[in-house]
Amino acid sequence: MQLLDPTSERQPASRERLPRPQSLTNKRVALLDISKPRGDVFLDRLASQLDSIGIETRRYQKPTFTRVAPVDLKHQIVSECDLVIEALAD
Repeated sequence: MQLLDPTSERQPASRERLPRPQSLTNKRVALLDISKPRGDVFLDRLASQLDSIGIETRRYQKPTFTRVAPVDLKHQIVSECDLVIEALAD
């Protein structure tokens, strides 16, 4: 499988996939709303499901879906959470 980075069409970034965690136990999950319509609805449902099984979630939101997340937001997520789930919806 080849994954392409949509932020640059001239030279796709080559990145290795990070290993998935064996479990979500004792992990903090960042739920990132990229500001597309109804993304918050998806994340609300997901947060409810994760909370019901004891997984800690934290919510974050990009200012707009048309640009990459600001560096400050990325640093905040990395410092506070163990993994990220992004909401992509319309």
